Amino acid sequence: MNTPAPASKASSTGHRPPPKRVISARMRIVLVVVLGLFSLLLANGMYLSAITALQHFTGLVYEDLFYQFMFLAHLVLGFLLIAPVILFGIVHMLAAKNRRNRRAVKIGYTLFAISIVVLISGILLTRQFGIDLKQPAIRSIVYWSHIVAPIAAIWLYWLHRLVGPRIKWYVGRRIAMATVVVIGLMVVFQTQDPRQWNQAGPKEGDKYFEPSLARTATGNFIPAHAMQNDEYCMKCHQDIYNNWFHSAHHFSSFNNPAYLASVRETRKKMLERDDDVKGSRWCAGCHDPVPFFSGAFDKVDYDDVNDPTSQAGITCTVCHAITHVGSIADGIRTTRGNADYVIEEPIQYPFAYSENSILQKVNELLIKAKPSFHKKTFLKPLHKSAEYCGTCHKVHLPKQLTAYKEFLRGQNHYDSYLLSGVSGHGASSFYYPPEAEENCNECHMPAIASNDFGAKYSEKLGQPAVHDHFFPGANTALPWWRGEDEWVEYARKLLIDVTRVDIFGVREEGAIDGQLIAPLGPEYPTLEAGKSYLLETVIRTTKLGHHLTQGTVDSNELWLEVVATSGDRVLGTSGGMDELGEVDPWSHFVNVFMLDRHGDRIARRNAEDIFVPLYNHQIPPGAGQTVHYGLDLPQDISEPIKVTLKLKYRKFDKEFLDFMNANHREGDIEFRGRGPAGETPNQLPVTVMAEDTVVFDVKQADGSVAMADRAQRKTPELWQRWNDYGIGMLLAGKSQLRQAGDAFREVEKLGRFDGPLNLARVQFSEGDLDGATASLARSANMEPAPPAWTLAWLSGEVNRQQGFLEQAEQNFRSVLEDDTAERRERKFDFSLDHRVRNSLGLTLIDLAEIAEIRGETERRDALLQQAEKEFLQVLQVDSEDVSAHANLATLYRRTGDEQRASQHGELQLKYKMDDNAADVAKPIARRQYPAADHAAEPLVIYSLK
Repeated sequence: MNTPAPASKASSTGHRPPPKRVISARMRIVLVVVLGLFSLLLANGMYLSAITALQHFTGLVYEDLFYQFMFLAHLVLGFLLIAPVILFGIVHMLAAKNRRNRRAVKIGYTLFAISIVVLISGILLTRQFGIDLKQPAIRSIVYWSHIVAPIAAIWLYWLHRLVGPRIKWYVGRRIAMATVVVIGLMVVFQTQDPRQWNQAGPKEGDKYFEPSLARTATGNFIPAHAMQNDEYCMKCHQDIYNNWFHSAHHFSSFNNPAYLASVRETRKKMLERDDDVKGSRWCAGCHDPVPFFSGAFDKVDYDDVNDPTSQAGITCTVCHAITHVGSIADGIRTTRGNADYVIEEPIQYPFAYSENSILQKVNELLIKAKPSFHKKTFLKPLHKSAEYCGTCHKVHLPKQLTAYKEFLRGQNHYDSYLLSGVSGHGASSFYYPPEAEENCNECHMPAIASNDFGAKYSEKLGQPAVHDHFFPGANTALPWWRGEDEWVEYARKLLIDVTRVDIFGVREEGAIDGQLIAPLGPEYPTLEAGKSYLLETVIRTTKLGHHLTQGTVDSNELWLEVVATSGDRVLGTSGGMDELGEVDPWSHFVNVFMLDRHGDRIARRNAEDIFVPLYNHQIPPGAGQTVHYGLDLPQDISEPIKVTLKLKYRKFDKEFLDFMNANHREGDIEFRGRGPAGETPNQLPVTVMAEDTVVFDVKQADGSVAMADRAQRKTPELWQRWNDYGIGMLLAGKSQLRQAGDAFREVEKLGRFDGPLNLARVQFSEGDLDGATASLARSANMEPAPPAWTLAWLSGEVNRQQGFLEQAEQNFRSVLEDDTAERRERKFDFSLDHRVRNSLGLTLIDLAEIAEIRGETERRDALLQQAEKEFLQVLQVDSEDVSAHANLATLYRRTGDEQRASQHGELQLKYKMDDNAADVAKPIARRQYPAADHAAEPLVIYSLK
């Protein structure tokens, strides 16, 4: 008999038992913790997002210290949320996995997955634990996942809760309203004091820092520790730090033995003259920012070796805490150099200066998780500009330093670059690159491979990279003194392939007007024993964006070495060194021979004594310099003649090394090669920047010819060799214009526009305006066509001199205003060529004079107003332009504005060179330095002896 199964309790009573709860009492506590933390995190995130949005739409920065602590709270809340979310999610899923409401279960699974996305994306954005989101696209995906996922989680939680106990909406509404009000009040409060970036400093600060033009944003000093935090930067920027550590910027101050010797003498002279060292502040704005801005520099007894600030140099913070370059002077925006910048104490993330290792880790976490504030503080658009570099690489010597005149030009990389073809701003260059270099960084801060935190992907390198903070700049002395030979070689890299030399030709009879046999190669003339020849050599700057050498041109040692041999027999040399490493003073130097007012050479980097140059042998960018060497062949010569030409560079000459050795004190930092002054050889590394070799057959006295066994010689294109030779002659001045013209005619025969275009330059210099007009016309009709801007500039100059003023105006406006596809593609902007703009202004004045003669008063006034506008625009580019000030003074006198005429007349006198200085110092120097006197002649022939 079958016994029926016992009825269930549900069937016997007619009711189902209540479902088992999937959230136990303990798990409910965990849920409350999760919801509480999430609510706080959500409110905190809404605040942070509101500030981010506010910054995006206003362009202002509201991230202050409070914001950073709020962001720290966000991180803390996020990390606290990880464990309870994972715990509750796993336990809750296990308890609910068999529930009949599969929709609710699936939503729960999705909610848990989205919660994990929130947590993981948050962890990834902290960029900790070996995770570094270097790819912007990946970082953007993770960021937006972290923004969108919480919104999705809220929606899913709402759907999930619809199947559970009734939601108490009124509680949620009250909490939400209170949260929104609190966040709104916080945002409104924070907007009352936005962070003002790139602000100019108040005038009250000037008194602390003159005669340097540097100033702080508040006019107050900046604590030294705020500027000496390099190891802090190293934690995230190891490669940048390492390169900077070996750089000339790091060793710019008293930790540089060359600078130490020079500035000590300057401070000593200032103290003797003024009873204080304030005049030497001129140096400090660029070289000694840490002791300068912290107030230590002014101390007469400042310990320039043992004080920590003396060894700081230009630190990471100093460069990156600059907020503004340039200023308003005489009502004009300036690019004056002389440390004309504003610096402020940067606002750091919390715990930046803490010595506690845990708090340091918190600081590092904040920076990596939220680097935008750090980037905004330390990396600004100005850091990518040439004007930023120019603030220290353009200088003038003020009266407070020299006790001479208010303004005396010193080194000037900035204007040399600005008016070059390399920058794409100079309309009169001889050569132009395919694309302009828009700043100094491509050469002096090239991209190098790096895995630093701040590295960005470089298409050029195909991997993450940073800018090279060694700042390669050819200072081979500093690393050599420290015994860092690998960094000497690194510095040398910049010196190679930026110039070339060419043994171009020979002239018979050893004279400049002798028959020219050129160019040498692949055919070579046979030289005759007993005769005299003139070797024609050319130096050409190729990749330089500024003059060769610029900078410390009085102590940079750059010279040509020429050696002529016949077998083992030396026929003649120039540019050799003696046993102490001193270069023969009768050599050709690419330098400036600078004098003080007593006619003595400036040889100790004694800027306070600079007065006038005896000669200036610098070479412009994209230009040439022709150097002549006389060679007398002996009668008994019997073997082929080999001539080797080398362009050599050494950072300092022996005279300066003797000065350093003589001024070394006990306790000073030792440097390699130091010894007794006068007796110690100059062992600084010599770099061969370029070289060329030619071998000649020789016709002996008996009529037989000694044939040379020569290797094939690599030379530039034929037309370019002629062109470079002609450029060198043209730049030498009136003494060699005829030879320059002959060279450019050869270029024209080879079918290049450069020939007639440059011939027109020669003819214009000679006053042959009709000849220049004809040459320009021929150039314009050649293929390839000449640069339209150069043709227009030179045509304008010729037309103006011929009286064709309307055409000249059109020419100059074409240079300054034309907007063509070629200019855009090559990044050329000739509106910054203030020389052309000055010519336009003068042309407008000439037109105004004609209008006045004709009685056209309105046209005259309109033309004068246009001219005024052009000259004022010149001053926006170069506030020290003498021509613009002189022209404005004349213009204002004509219009009856005596006040402004007087103002610009005074500025013209201030910036104008002292015409009497040469008469005072040069005659003395010419007697004292016969070799330099010879080199200063309009036509120089160096003897190979």
